[in-house]
Amino acid sequence: MRSLIAWQGAGGAPVPDRALTVEQARERYRASSARPYREDERCYAAVAAADRTIDTEDGSSIRCRVYTPEADEHRVLTFLHGGGWVLGDLDSHDRACRMLAVSLGAVVVSADYRRPPEFPYPVPLRDAVAATRWTAGAFPGREHVVAGDSAGASLSLGVALDARDTGGPDLAALLLVYPPVDPSLELAAACDHAEGYLLSVEDMAWNYDMYVPDPERRGDPAVDLLNADLRGLPPVVLATAEFDPLHDEGVRLAGELEASGVPVRHVPGPGLVHGYFLMQDMVPAAAACSRLVVGELHAVLRSLSAPRAT
Repeated sequence: MRSLIAWQGAGGAPVPDRALTVEQARERYRASSARPYREDERCYAAVAAADRTIDTEDGSSIRCRVYTPEADEHRVLTFLHGGGWVLGDLDSHDRACRMLAVSLGAVVVSADYRRPPEFPYPVPLRDAVAATRWTAGAFPGREHVVAGDSAGASLSLGVALDARDTGGPDLAALLLVYPPVDPSLELAAACDHAEGYLLSVEDMAWNYDMYVPDPERRGDPAVDLLNADLRGLPPVVLATAEFDPLHDEGVRLAGELEASGVPVRHVPGPGLVHGYFLMQDMVPAAAACSRLVVGELHAVLRSLSAPRAT
């Protein structure tokens, strides 16, 4: 991980996304994830994938990519990609979605929600809700997980709140990988690792400015998730990274969920930084922790389908 951080900063401090145009930042993010599959990743590369177009509630449409593994355990997972709500797309998270499909034996539906600044909040969240409802309708009767990393994890929690409050779809579990849940950034600013680990508090402030430009909306429960009513949510697997400005708010979220009666499995990421879920092919510790995260989700789903004693 140290080598990766040093490589990122070779020739001086890396130029932050906020110093680039949005298109430049998106292209850099996309290019950084476009790595060929290694020999030991052939099972991921072999997963069948097909792009679909689905309708949203405002009459627009978005793309989704549907991954179908050879081994099917009658599960489906709606995946919402990270990238600070502004960056990321179907291609940037292709490897992660293939890994989830193979590891869980689940059909994975990756949603290409519309992004700010062109489409600020609540459009990305509404698109995420539409994708989740489409997935439930397209694959009825399956255990349905909603998952995401970073901004996608924030959206995933917002989707779960919407499903609870609107009567569905039924969700079996949530997978939240280093979610941003505190738009005040007070916890991030006070974190011991607020700078120097690929994500900074200034980066997060820029992301929130793009995503929720209206300060009044940052108090919405789907944005200020630490202060939302979390009761009645499905079981949660929550992953954090040690050297991440979002570490402390992730730990606080785990405590708030538990206090609200939600079953939580917190997987810490010792020695890891924000974004490690996309570094599995480069950093062995990131791959090992990602396997632990998916293993916890697997355990949750097995417990839900296990026969109950009478």
